[in-house]
Amino acid sequence: MSVNWGRRTFVKAAAAMGSFMVSRAGGQIAPTEKKPLRVALIGCGLQGVGVHIPALCKERLVAVVDPDKHRLDAALKRVREVSPATDTAAIRTFGDYRRLFDAMGRELDAVLIATPNHQHALPALLAIRLGLHVYVEKPLAHTIEETRQLVAEARRHGVVTQMGNQGQSSEGSRLLCEYVAAGAIGQVHTVHCWTDRANGFPSGIARPPVSPVPEGLDWKAWLGPAPYRDYHDGLHPHDWHSWRDFGNGSIGNMGCHIINHAYWALKLAHPAAVELEEANGGSDDYWPVGSRIRWEFPARGGLAPLTLYWHDGLAKGKPFNKQTVDGTYKHVARDAWNLPPIRAELEQKYDRELPEEGSLLIGDKGIMVLGRHADGCRMLPEAAHRAFPRPARTLPRVKGTHQADFFRACRGGAPASSNFDHAGPLTELVLLGNLAVRAGEGRRIQSNRHQG
Repeated sequence: MSVNWGRRTFVKAAAAMGSFMVSRAGGQIAPTEKKPLRVALIGCGLQGVGVHIPALCKERLVAVVDPDKHRLDAALKRVREVSPATDTAAIRTFGDYRRLFDAMGRELDAVLIATPNHQHALPALLAIRLGLHVYVEKPLAHTIEETRQLVAEARRHGVVTQMGNQGQSSEGSRLLCEYVAAGAIGQVHTVHCWTDRANGFPSGIARPPVSPVPEGLDWKAWLGPAPYRDYHDGLHPHDWHSWRDFGNGSIGNMGCHIINHAYWALKLAHPAAVELEEANGGSDDYWPVGSRIRWEFPARGGLAPLTLYWHDGLAKGKPFNKQTVDGTYKHVARDAWNLPPIRAELEQKYDRELPEEGSLLIGDKGIMVLGRHADGCRMLPEAAHRAFPRPARTLPRVKGTHQADFFRACRGGAPASSNFDHAGPLTELVLLGNLAVRAGEGRRIQSNRHQG
């Protein structure tokens, strides 16, 4: 009999199952440099198949998990494309990650989780309690409570961790830290981060009508701990980002990428307050198609007080239609962007178009602009960048991909660049934006956490 559990029940049962499996599995098999890691992919959607399968094929991919049989088939097809020598018949397939851990707990070294957000925490928790290393796509979890639990459990069990914000392994992210530390733009007092994506639906749009569950999809396994609803269009395999029960909107989709660089360079772990300044659309069921959120940070170890703004999707008053939003990822036409007000001034003054997704750091001595993954990290104007001496390298560089960084840590190397001690507070910062959206426009949420 198939049962859909409530979130709290699911978490408690998962915790109990994890404890049972640790004692049954008898601990983790230590990998060696010469022996490929035995890895499983949980979640075979666009990110899992398109991005992670090629990286996992450089190790030993032993299992793939997805409640949609067509996605499992797509994963195996992708393996054959990128690694023709791999025997896909030897890769086990599962529709439910609990079955994976029950059947193969002793046969894994690590798991990579690329499910919808509402299913991040539970497989990660099970893996951690088995002593397995864990890579989880961004954001780390669907809620702040889950995020804190994962960080605490990973520390307790001593496993290697990584969150999938690959820009943290980039050269640009390290350059930004070094430029800021060298005083290139002085004391930073304002940061603007933005994306042109609109992961939401306009106000007034009702939930789509119930549709038949697609053939091959175990709908109750897809729902997992989420509240039950009948299947409808606009959820699987990608648009779940828009729905509060499953995703975290545009900020959940892109915030851990874009905000990460300022978070790291400016030590933005604990804001004093957060507030939704403006939203376009949204409901109790789905996130807005556009928002502007403000965080306030106190002075931090010699760094000045700072205000961080997040801008996403469609500007308020812009309609949600084919002229303003198009494509699988719901990119917004440039003239409808909800971009920082300073954008027009800077573009005119410096004759430079801002990227579709990125950040501006504004200091008392200058301005730095960078793209989604800290690419194109430059001071404005360009003459100021050329005139400033390139800062000394103070941070170690990552060799290879973000996944390779994780696998190297699994083999005893340095901690992965976005391990949960880094990724946990970053995810909390991002999810506080969701909390502000839930609270509504103009409702300032204060925190005492920055004082601890």
